[in-house]
Amino acid sequence: MSMNPIIAKALEEGRYKLLEHESFELLRQYNIPVPDFALVQNVDEALKVVKDIGYPVVLKVVSPDIIHKSDVGGVILNINSDDELKNACERIRNNIKEKAPYARISGFLLQRMVPEGLETIIGATKDPIFGHVIAFGLGGVMVEVLQDVSFRIVPITEEDARAMVREIKGGYRLFNGYRNMPVRDEEAVIYIITKFSELLSDNPNIVEADLNPVIVLERGGKGAYAADARFIIGSM
Repeated sequence: MSMNPIIAKALEEGRYKLLEHESFELLRQYNIPVPDFALVQNVDEALKVVKDIGYPVVLKVVSPDIIHKSDVGGVILNINSDDELKNACERIRNNIKEKAPYARISGFLLQRMVPEGLETIIGATKDPIFGHVIAFGLGGVMVEVLQDVSFRIVPITEEDARAMVREIKGGYRLFNGYRNMPVRDEEAVIYIITKFSELLSDNPNIVEADLNPVIVLERGGKGAYAADARFIIGSM
């Protein structure tokens, strides 16, 4: 099997981490839902593109030198107007100059804001013996606090993915409408896990990956979206 062109391009450029728009493009190839997005270079491009994406949006810095964008002020959420978008571009540039002056800015990722939902994480590492191993749990800091995570070796079936979701003991209660919370679209996240397994099977150069958060919306066709993605790549 030939190498995926997105991964091949990054390796040719000496990069071992996909830029976020590249990660989203890779997910799209496997029909994994992501918010509408576009890579823009400046404010003028952003103002043109946002007409198609629609407010509210998120603006993120795109840089091969920045690992955690939020730590350097490289992410601004819930932008609702052209004026706010202009200010966000300027604020991010100023933040990077102050907190990460070494960083090269490749552009900005303009991304449709996903509605609030249950934050989960789908991650993967590559074991030297077993190959890719997928992990699933609650997203954000909850995965570290609760350590309520399920694992499977790739490739996995739809039944495997369903078992993974239901094995997170405390977390799974939130899928079923705990207290006054809405029931979540369990089938949507099961679909993402199985497609993620397919992506990993097809791309042995992926060393590590995180979809965090995967936001799971209400049951009844609302779906789930990978709102952030990170891929570390290397030689096979």
